Amino acid sequence: MTAVAVLAMACARAPAAAPRFPAGGRLIDLTHPFDAATIYWPTAPAGFVLEKVFQGQTPGGFFYSANKMSAPEHGGTHMDAPIHFAEHGSSSERVGLAHLVAPAVLVDIRAAAAKSPDALLAASDLERFEAEHGRIEPGTIVLVRTGWADRWPDRKRYMGDDTPGDASHLHFPGISRAAAELLVARRVAAVGIDTASIDHGPSSDFMAHRVLMGADIPAFENVASLAEIPPRGAVVIALPMKIRGGSGGPLRIVAWIP
Repeated sequence: MTAVAVLAMACARAPAAAPRFPAGGRLIDLTHPFDAATIYWPTAPAGFVLEKVFQGQTPGGFFYSANKMSAPEHGGTHMDAPIHFAEHGSSSERVGLAHLVAPAVLVDIRAAAAKSPDALLAASDLERFEAEHGRIEPGTIVLVRTGWADRWPDRKRYMGDDTPGDASHLHFPGISRAAAELLVARRVAAVGIDTASIDHGPSSDFMAHRVLMGADIPAFENVASLAEIPPRGAVVIALPMKIRGGSGGPLRIVAWIP
């Protein structure tokens, strides 16, 4: 009997596992693929690089493929660990699963972003959301939809400027200090946004980062299209590379939609 047959028999005899999610839902991938077109912060020393180590037939007569990769922590769809802007914040491997897998709400500010590329999520936007959809509960992942994911991977349209090494002329939406403070007060698990930063492009003090990460709340940036995420009801699974001592890293983020 082959090993495959033995494994199949063992699985058939094993108790059926409880479903991870109730039947009838679906998973939505919220991750941009990593490749040569992936957008990184203008001052990053490099982008994503994939180098082929081997691909082809081996002397043993079977096919084999392997690559090596390199990239800065902060670019593409990624997590900012709290230590990114808080000296005593959690590094990547210390961000608990309760911050990464949780019920989610989606706050839509596309109307404001359409009027100004420098639009900010305001505390009043969150208050209006709560008036319509209920209070944002502790442990919730808050996703902010600006519509900017539709511009990916056009660097100039997405970032507002494509000058290499220069981050002083960027334009894209973000989160205001007052909104960040309200999210801290709500004790949210994490915050995600479909732009390059939770602070808007012109920011020079990165106050949203400082407020949220000072409260040990991680952020997910460059999240892909949020078009299918409802205001309430989704569950987000955001699993970054578990880099010991890291200030962030590449992220695979998906949402389960009931």
